[in-house]
Amino acid sequence: MADPSSYRPKPGQIPDAPGVYKFRDEHRRVIYVGKAKSLRQRLANYFQDLAGLHPRTRSMVTTAASVEWTVVTNEVEALQLEYTWIKEFDPRFNVKYRDDKSYPYLAVTMNEQYPRVQVMRGQKKKGVRYFGPYGHAWAIRDTVDLLLRAFPVRTCSAGVFKNATRTGRPCLLGYIGKCSAPCVERVTADVHRELAEDFCDFMAGRTGTYIRRLERQMADAAEEMEYERAARLRDDIEALKKAMAKSAVVLADATDADLIALAEDELEAAVQIFHVRGGRVRGQRGWVTDKVEAVTSGDLVEHALQQLYGEESGDAVPKEVLVPALPDPIEPVQAWLTERRGANVSLRIPQRGDKKALMETVARNAQQSLVLHKTKRASDLTTRSRALEEIAAALELDSVPLRVECYDISHLQGDDVVASMVVFEDGLARKSEYRRFQIKGFEGQDDVRSMHEVITRRFRRYLAEKERTGEWVDEETGEVSDLGPTEEDGRPKRFAYPPQLVVVDGGQPQVAAAKRALDELGIDDIAVCGLAKRLEEVWVPGEDDPVILPRTSEGLYLLQRVRDEAHRFAITYQRNKRAKRFRAGPLDAVPGLGDARKQTLIKHFGSVKKLRSATIDQICEVPGVGRKTAEAIAVALAQAAPAAPAVNTATGEIMEEEEPVAAGPSEERRGQET
Repeated sequence: MADPSSYRPKPGQIPDAPGVYKFRDEHRRVIYVGKAKSLRQRLANYFQDLAGLHPRTRSMVTTAASVEWTVVTNEVEALQLEYTWIKEFDPRFNVKYRDDKSYPYLAVTMNEQYPRVQVMRGQKKKGVRYFGPYGHAWAIRDTVDLLLRAFPVRTCSAGVFKNATRTGRPCLLGYIGKCSAPCVERVTADVHRELAEDFCDFMAGRTGTYIRRLERQMADAAEEMEYERAARLRDDIEALKKAMAKSAVVLADATDADLIALAEDELEAAVQIFHVRGGRVRGQRGWVTDKVEAVTSGDLVEHALQQLYGEESGDAVPKEVLVPALPDPIEPVQAWLTERRGANVSLRIPQRGDKKALMETVARNAQQSLVLHKTKRASDLTTRSRALEEIAAALELDSVPLRVECYDISHLQGDDVVASMVVFEDGLARKSEYRRFQIKGFEGQDDVRSMHEVITRRFRRYLAEKERTGEWVDEETGEVSDLGPTEEDGRPKRFAYPPQLVVVDGGQPQVAAAKRALDELGIDDIAVCGLAKRLEEVWVPGEDDPVILPRTSEGLYLLQRVRDEAHRFAITYQRNKRAKRFRAGPLDAVPGLGDARKQTLIKHFGSVKKLRSATIDQICEVPGVGRKTAEAIAVALAQAAPAAPAVNTATGEIMEEEEPVAAGPSEERRGQET
């Protein structure tokens, strides 16, 4: 840790002028870039008592080993140079926006002889017109598919275009009228470019003029009795209107504006941008940033503006930019935007009307984005790695548990006792390997015995599969079964892979039962722990006291997610099993009779009561029911006692009720019942 006084410039060295400064670490790497109206006043703020600095600023100045600066003419030049250096050096202590270049754009390559419409990502290229960004590439393709009817612009790649030119045959789009086929000279390069320019004008928001022109052409064609041409124009108009309907009017005055909203907490901030062109939302994007420096909302807005317009010019910078807070000072930023556009740009906070209402919508999107980002923190590789390392350290494991299996028991007062097994690999759920178990060894409620049975069955099969690659033996039936289909990566779908850690939902008794089951099978290289719900204590075998992980520990958070997922999977299976039992009917006892044929039987006879009174020959008349099945149905219905008739207690009248039909399709199966 460096002492800022060791590299503090001498009094009078720092000029009292606008400029940009860089802090470097001991390895000469740039760790922070900033700008100032007065370099002397701004840098003096960094060299005060460390106790008075913001924690993040304190961390930056103690990491740095030197500071240097560059004087510029005015604040606009400082803003531009700051943006350039941040892009060049990527300083670790500056605000960084993640997912910046990931959004797809609708691009028209006007820099080519035959412009092409396509989806583009990444850095923008000179001479290409961009529209968007869009949230998903499929949204662009849907829009283009509708517009190609009216604007048959080339969409094929260079290779396809050259091949069509060589063979003299256009691609499929050329045959169905969604491409003007300049590759085979159906239209000239100039005509095709005009189509591309019309396409760009329409996407830029100048829709009304073009549709009115098509409507006039349609009316003229109908008046001249060219009905086929009029019908084509009518279909073109409908396609354009359908494309326009995908982006509803949000600002009635056909405004071109970008709306920027923030949602932030102490550590992170989410930025959402709506691009409105011609009064319609033409694109949306969003970023999440770590607040690695002490920044205000105005500072975040300024960083967002730099990110948005740092490499843009002309119409890409709208006339109006609406923000939740203004940078301080606002004048240099507004002048910089005006310079980028080449015309005046209004930077302001909306106060009333449609624009304020739309800003509230953008703000809600920003808030949802921040919440979603926080709920997805487990998918962050660094966070997951830290969580696994914390678990390994707390449980004194030799290595991090890359595969974790968690088991939970579920029942309702001792009935329908089931268990679940969920699998997490590298800290992420692997749902294709989830399993569920019915407890078969005993009746009644005993979570400890249930846990022992489940662990025994699971790892007995693991040992059997370990001995026989490609097959396993069911110890209860002695039958040999194939492993069945494999995953996409070729891995077996059953129990061929052991975990490094077994987690059970419970305390000491459940942990002891799981450990005893593994010991009985001779397995000593798999760690076991339990997570008790009451105090979130982590229990390990043979210990009288639990392991206490800090409440803010990523390791505890991962164990909780694994435990909660096992509980959810178990209780869902138990509820579905119980509901199926309640819905059971007499036809369920017939082996080989599926839901489809049950419904066919009931539909043919009208009710179970009438089916019970039918003869075997009459049952055989039902399509798909053979004599053997018909005999089994008759036996099952004869053995099932009919329900007692209901009686109207007021009149004494016997009310005939239809018996319940057999249960419908069983619950959705995610995972395999064992």
